[in-house]
Amino acid sequence: SSARSAPTRATPRRTPRRPGRDETSAGEPPRRAEETRPPERKRRFANELPDYEVVPLPDRWRIVENLGVNERWYDPYNQSTLKGDRPIFGTDDWFFQLELIYDGIVEPRAIPTPTGVAGDQRSGENDLFGNANQLVTAHTFLADLAIVQGDTTFKPPDWEFRIAPAINFNYAEVNQLGVLKVDPREGNERFDYHATLQEAFVDKHLWNKSDRYDFDSIRIGIQPFNADFRGFLFESQEPGVRWFGNAWNNRVQYNVAWFWRLNKDTNSGLNDLESLRDDHVVLANVYYQDFPVLGFNVEALFAANINREGDDKDFDDNSNLVIPAPVGLGLGHDYEVYYIGFAGDGHWDRLNLTFQLYGALGHDDFNSIAQSSQDIQSFFAAFEASYDIDWWRIKGFGLYSMGDDDPFDDTATGFDTIFDNPFFAGATTSFWQRQQIPFVFGGGVILSGQNSIVPSLRSSKGEGQSNFVNPGLWQVGAGADFDILPELRLVTNVSWLAFDSTQVLETLRQQSDIDREIGWDVSAGIIYRPLFINNVILRASGAVLLPGSGYEELFDERISDPPYSVLVNLTLTY
Repeated sequence: SSARSAPTRATPRRTPRRPGRDETSAGEPPRRAEETRPPERKRRFANELPDYEVVPLPDRWRIVENLGVNERWYDPYNQSTLKGDRPIFGTDDWFFQLELIYDGIVEPRAIPTPTGVAGDQRSGENDLFGNANQLVTAHTFLADLAIVQGDTTFKPPDWEFRIAPAINFNYAEVNQLGVLKVDPREGNERFDYHATLQEAFVDKHLWNKSDRYDFDSIRIGIQPFNADFRGFLFESQEPGVRWFGNAWNNRVQYNVAWFWRLNKDTNSGLNDLESLRDDHVVLANVYYQDFPVLGFNVEALFAANINREGDDKDFDDNSNLVIPAPVGLGLGHDYEVYYIGFAGDGHWDRLNLTFQLYGALGHDDFNSIAQSSQDIQSFFAAFEASYDIDWWRIKGFGLYSMGDDDPFDDTATGFDTIFDNPFFAGATTSFWQRQQIPFVFGGGVILSGQNSIVPSLRSSKGEGQSNFVNPGLWQVGAGADFDILPELRLVTNVSWLAFDSTQVLETLRQQSDIDREIGWDVSAGIIYRPLFINNVILRASGAVLLPGSGYEELFDERISDPPYSVLVNLTLTY
């Protein structure tokens, strides 16, 4: 047998040296060329670098100044400290944001106008409704100021302090005495103004829950909030506390909030800071994105409206009684109502779809129309579907707001909202949603509020209480939007309106067999952005209600001219 030699350690191979490369021992990384330069060569190499690599910069936001882009405070589309593009002087991560808005309207209209006890300025006038022509102009100036801390490109701010003062000037002219002011000696013209705060809150970022900046924050103060996709239930700016955040890589968003409601100023619609109501809203909702398909989002909601104004007596700025509502027995009441909602918004391929469902349950301790306490059981549904074809969009929509078919059965089945402002069926371009339509009692009770959609028979949308003994509504319609030019859009809508039930109306009017049909609402409008941006927006729209039998029976069938609404709106934003 032959002897096997013992294993020996292999001798490392010598790697041939490449030109310009130092020899190194095995396993040692080669050194960079500049590391081997003698000191005098390093100094000479540094002097050869371009200026922008050696000149120190105060911070990363001012790098663009070395590229020739300088600040122009008057131009919101260039670098500006006023728009939060760079930190406040002397800080690293505190930013100031300023937004200035002018919103002006001119609105000629013809709506049912009660004559009141004074009649109008024409002799012999004694009808329930008189001359319908009116003119309203309003100008609102708003400044939105915020101080924000934090690097907010990919995450929410650590701190946010925001305040939004506003002032409104408005003028109204009607042809009836006792309408603009209860006292007919005030005449048929009214000029008014109101200054207030629309927002005043502090926002604190609590923590991040993932490396994708899922977070929780808390916001305290007067703040804007919209409970659903289209503003059907509660869209307002109220004082309160709101906990909000997201999860699962921002696929889930949620809110838990409590709001203590303010009255709205009678003639401007802005917050009345001197009138804090005993009316509370507690709300929780959650949004889930991309369900059941990519591009479609769903929402689940719970809200409670607790009102304890049964012992109050309140008049608006025009001396109209708003609490309790001057209807039925005219007595005060407390109520609590709980809303459960489910909604969806987004698109299925090229089909755009929105829907909203609400159920309302609760108790009203005394309803003046029913003249007894009421258990609230009501329902609301709305949908809109649209389809894009090149430069135009066609859409169809429908809405059902349940009415009360028996005011005296101890169950209130008419649906009412908390403070709605829906973007639906033409929104403010339509007659029905834009105009506040008086019903009876000198206009002290309205059939439908301004920028509202349900016929709730309240005394006032912004200052009165909800009423769940009402006629309800059916609405079915279609429309089309046309992008005629990149800066010009034409919107058109037509819808058929009818009451769900007329028993409540017949009871209040002492009038039998009122037809359910309200009529056809036909509207069209243009949206013009001359600079292709939203800093200058001009809107102009016109709408007419072609009355049905029910409308004519309620508002004097002898009136030959249909009610109409014209709205011209200019919005300027800095």
